[in-house]
Parts: sequence; C-alpha cells; structure tokens
Amino acid sequence: MKATFLLAALLVAPAVAAINIPGANATSGVLDITADTTIDLSLAADGAWDGANTAHGIYDADEWAVVFNYSSVHIASGTTLTFTNHPSRAPVVWLVSGDVTIDGVVSLDGQESLNAPLLAEPGPGGFRGATGYYSAGVGDSAGFGMGGGLRQAKGGDFGIGDRSYGNPSLVPLIGGSGGSAAAGTRVQGGGGGGGAILIACTGTLTVNGTLRANGGDGIPYYFSDRTGGGSGGGIRLVCSDFGGTGTVNALGGLGGQSEAATYGRIRLERITDTSAGVLSPDPSVVPLSESDTALVWPPPTAPEVRIVSIGGEAAPADPRASFGAAGADVSLAETSSTPIVIETTHVEQASTVEVRVTPRADGDAIIVPAAVDSVISTDPLVVQWTATLPVNTGYSAVQVKVIRP
Repeated sequence: MKATFLLAALLVAPAVAAINIPGANATSGVLDITADTTIDLSLAADGAWDGANTAHGIYDADEWAVVFNYSSVHIASGTTLTFTNHPSRAPVVWLVSGDVTIDGVVSLDGQESLNAPLLAEPGPGGFRGATGYYSAGVGDSAGFGMGGGLRQAKGGDFGIGDRSYGNPSLVPLIGGSGGSAAAGTRVQGGGGGGGAILIACTGTLTVNGTLRANGGDGIPYYFSDRTGGGSGGGIRLVCSDFGGTGTVNALGGLGGQSEAATYGRIRLERITDTSAGVLSPDPSVVPLSESDTALVWPPPTAPEVRIVSIGGEAAPADPRASFGAAGADVSLAETSSTPIVIETTHVEQASTVEVRVTPRADGDAIIVPAAVDSVISTDPLVVQWTATLPVNTGYSAVQVKVIRP
C-alpha cells in the first residue's frame, strides 16, 4: 500500500518597509479624482496643520501652507486636478497615511501672460507675473518674487541664475517667480511662477500620468518686445516606494532667448525607487530607511526672517494684499524714501540681507541691502536689520532674502 502525504506550506508575506509621516491622520478622507476637478484652496479653514481636517484642508499661517491629511489619493487616467489659490498664495501639502497613485494630471502651473492691468496668477506657492503696459504712468513692471524677472532679463529665476533663492531640499516649501514685461508699450505681461507641492505618503507613490509645477508662458520668441515666462516651481516627494512610468516637471515658461525662465526644483526622498518615468529637472535624491520620520517643516533651529515694520507701520505676519482688490498690508504717506526694519532668527551677522521692492506697475524691481542695527538676543540669535527703501506712488511688493555665509 502506497502512503500519500499532503504537504502544507505557510507563506509569510515579507514585512513592508514604511516611513513615518507626522500629522498623517487621514482626517481629510480619501481623494479619488474621477473627473476634471479644481480644488479651491480659499475654502481651507484656519488652524494647526496637524489638527482635525476636512476635505477643504487647513491653512496654517505659521507654516504658510494649505495642508490635507488624506488616507489615500488616486487621480484617474484622463482626468486633471488643478487648484485655485488661497488668498495667501500658500503652497499645497498632502500628508497621506496610505498610497498615492497619479494616473491622470496634477497641475500647479502658473498662468500664461495676461493683458494689463491683470497679473498672471502663479501656481499655489509661487509668485505673480508682471503687468504689461496699460497707459501713460501705468506702464509695465518686473515679475514678482525674489527671483522675479527684471525688465532687461524678463524670465523668472528659481533654482539657478543670479536671482536664485531657496534650497534643493525645498524646506521650506516655495514655488517659482514671475516673468517680466517687455519695458515698452506691449500690453501683455509676464507668466506666473510655477507652484509648489509636498506629497508625503507612508506607502507607495506611483506617477503613471503627469505631476507638474511649470511656469506660465510669456509672449513667445517670434514677437518683438517679448515678455518673460515664469520660473518652474517646487515639487517635493517623500514616500516609502516610488514608481511609475509618467513625468514630473518643474519647467520654466517660454519667452525666448534671454526671456526664457529657469527651471524649478524637484526633491525625491524614498526607500526604494522602481520608477521608469522622467523627472525634469533632475531631482535631488535622498535615500531613506525603514521607520525614518519625514521632515515636513523646517526644524526649530532653522533660519527665519520677517519684516517687522515699513515706515514705522507694523507689517502683518500673514500678508494677503491683492494690489488694490483687498487693500494694502502697509500704507505709507507720500514720501521719497522710508525705513524698513527686518528681524532674523538663527542667522549669522555675517549674512547678506537683501530687500526687493517691485512696483505693481510702471517700474523695474530694486534690490536694497540691509545692515545690522542691533542684536536683540544671543540665545537664540535674534538680530534686527534696517534699510532705506525708495517709495513709489501706488502699490509695491516688498520681500526679504537672506544669503548665509
């Protein structure tokens, strides 16, 4: 008699490597895009980024971001997801406790050139394009943002060029600058800067479609008096596994020759990478290990800079001026120049502090250096700086940049 044996095998699935995402509490639910959709970021509630969330997200003014806490994300093939800016024009952050799959298109592109007096909107986290020529005394301007195109250069800068800013880590998260107008009588302005997004998920991030934060186009090269494109924005991806066959782009908008804008930045942090897609520009890549905790925000010891006052008027912590539609953040009496007070934290006194003043219309941007005025504290190091700014009639954007030694 032949004996028959039944062999039973117990198959044990290998442990799945995963990273930790702070604040990924899934309170925004599932994001499942099955038709063309625009998310209106102005609907976000004000609050702490890691608090209870809704489908509309939370705007955290301290972190300058609109944050969504999804359990998973799926953008279906053949669909496009876009965004309407928050009044602060803050970037977008997705904290996801599961997987993210982009089979369609996620776009944070800046707008193409618009006719004066309109300004091309940036993608969330970016900066507006210049205005074109409207009438005598209401002429064209430079692009907005610390790398906004000057009228002789036109294209906006971000990751490269003499007006580059930020850093390859995209911490803090920031987008691209706007392109300039043509310094003539052309009614068209510059393109808006590409936006910025952080997608951080504990599982697999798959891009089979397109994720992009491109600058908006200016007036193309075959026109005389060309206008500049907006620079590419910022895309930061943090995940356990990265895969897919699609594209991730942060490219500058078209203009022509010197009017073309620079590309933005892409940052990829992952444990494994099986992607066969194309990332342009080439990303800054950081390998992660299982159980690593993602750095979502700048650490407490990160350098900080803020404008304290202009012309003796206190500057708001969360500026939202729309160049006339919602009033100015700071109003000044008519004068030729005015002082500005700047405060830095964790910034060496040997650093360079620059103030950029960009008129809303009829003028190029001006960059003014600031000097150390006083040391407020040594632990932490808090320093006040001062500069004297020219004052233009009408609206101007004022921004500060720190270059550390």
